[in-house]
Amino acid sequence: MKHTWLDKSEYPFTSRYFAVNGQQMHYIDEGQGDVILFVHGTPSWSFDFRNIIKELKKQYRCIAIDHIGFGLSDKPEHYDYSTINHSKLLEQFVVEKNLENFTLVVHDFGGPIGLNMAMQQAGRIKNMVILNSWLWSSANDEDFMKLSKILRSPLLPFLYRYLNFSPRFILPQSFGDKKLSAKTRLQYTQPFSNKAERNGALSFAKSLLNDQNWFEELWQRRELINAKPVLFIWGMKDPVIKAKYLEKFQQGFPNSTTCKLESCGHFPQEEEAERVTQALKKFLSLD
Repeated sequence: MKHTWLDKSEYPFTSRYFAVNGQQMHYIDEGQGDVILFVHGTPSWSFDFRNIIKELKKQYRCIAIDHIGFGLSDKPEHYDYSTINHSKLLEQFVVEKNLENFTLVVHDFGGPIGLNMAMQQAGRIKNMVILNSWLWSSANDEDFMKLSKILRSPLLPFLYRYLNFSPRFILPQSFGDKKLSAKTRLQYTQPFSNKAERNGALSFAKSLLNDQNWFEELWQRRELINAKPVLFIWGMKDPVIKAKYLEKFQQGFPNSTTCKLESCGHFPQEEEAERVTQALKKFLSLD
């Protein structure tokens, strides 16, 4: 598969593919040692963990997937892009690759996707790292109620499919003090180069409307994994997933430590990769 837009100096990894549901799911598998599995959200892909993986692969085996519909994975126009299905595919990947005793790193939609997998495969999970995510219903949250009006707009599919709205506009607006360079932004917009390839990102937007009950079910099942060591790395200037989300997570996962990044927005791994890497190294060295 050729991706002429890909900046190999930024993303110098060997592409691998996992056949699932008639599609090719892209992933990278770098380094040797204890396994760290990275699970991205929207509208990103394994690229946003690149700087952390470049450093951690010196000591660990770093695996990062691209959900179907994202990054270098296949992007069929007609496909089950539901959040639940992404989680099932992740579980299939973990089982078929026989990943054991590993650290799970999740961000954004990677939270419900990855943590649901963790609940299904709790015996495989050593510990967890959670960056700006959630695991419960936000249906009664004031901020979400405002957002849901936008999500219900009949214009939303047009914005996503024709304007590539999520990576072009939402992603850069979610940063904190550090801004996304035009060169780097290209690596987020180009995976969705034509409108037929943008249904994965659109489906995540729809998931916020349709899956709130499922998110709440996950929260009610958290005791399956909440005794495991957890590191929260949180961008405190996230305009959407705010500090109150972190506080709820901390209450629900008492065996946790927290690294707060005060000037960082929604993408700590992109905005402050060095500090995220140091926090991860410190956490993993405590094992």
